[in-house]
Amino acid sequence: MKLPAAFRPFAATAAALLLAATALPAVAAPASRSATTTVVADNPAAHPNISVRVVGKGAPMLLIPGLTCPGAVWDETVAHYQKQYQCHIVSLAGFGGAAAPASTDSLLRHVRDQLLTYIQTQKLTKPVVVGHSLGGFMALWLSVARPDAVGPLVIVDSLPFLAAMQNPDMTVAMARPMAANMRQQMTGPMPAAMARQMSATMITDTARISQATRWSLASDPATVGQAMYDLYTTDLRAELSRIKQPVLVLGAWAAYKNYGSTKESTKAIFERQYAALPQHRVEMSEAGRHFLMWDDTAWLFQQTDAFLKQSAAARK
Repeated sequence: MKLPAAFRPFAATAAALLLAATALPAVAAPASRSATTTVVADNPAAHPNISVRVVGKGAPMLLIPGLTCPGAVWDETVAHYQKQYQCHIVSLAGFGGAAAPASTDSLLRHVRDQLLTYIQTQKLTKPVVVGHSLGGFMALWLSVARPDAVGPLVIVDSLPFLAAMQNPDMTVAMARPMAANMRQQMTGPMPAAMARQMSATMITDTARISQATRWSLASDPATVGQAMYDLYTTDLRAELSRIKQPVLVLGAWAAYKNYGSTKESTKAIFERQYAALPQHRVEMSEAGRHFLMWDDTAWLFQQTDAFLKQSAAARK
């Protein structure tokens, strides 16, 4: 698979915003006992683009992975939270070895709608939504579409409009030809060497790089291509004002030093894209790459636990 010329200058940065990761166990902020959620019988046929595994007890938490990663990417995160939260771990069809969806038409919109239906049928009361990369974008989209359906959001290294990462004046119309070219170039399997090289720009640990690479190679190319197209042609920036719940945005920049990025310049990109979001805080990791749950575990959990504790206190 050859990357389009327009995409190559920012390949490491853009790719870094399109995968997901896990974390190591730590002490989580306690959830209210009164918020314990009862598991409702699920009907997988009602959400063919996603599957969900439920672990733990307490207030509901929805965990959404990023491009090419299955729900197993959150295993250590679930170990961290399962005594305080009922974790609903999402996997997307076509990623990480899961069977591809029957159709990729309006792929991410169908994922969004099926997640909202799942929240409703499972009677999840304003679940915490933790999303990484594509999953972070999806968390924002859930809240924009149904502001009353979800609770606090934790967005890990993601933006509301990926195509405008370098050019804030980018529009969907401007991005569409580039996105279509990218999708066309991704009709076949990605070479293993390229998949590993991309993973290595986002992760520091060799074993983790290997795992992310395996998931990438096991993913359905057409599904990945359509997901990238949808990300590049969906702009949520102007709609962020609809989100009323608090949002924690955790960003990475260290992997982009070779492209001239600094912590300050990267945070400015985040702040610019999230400017319309009423209740948000952007925090940047000092040294972690895109897979912050692997690369800066203690910091990520410190930030997330404090945020969830503060959000719970504010709701009382």
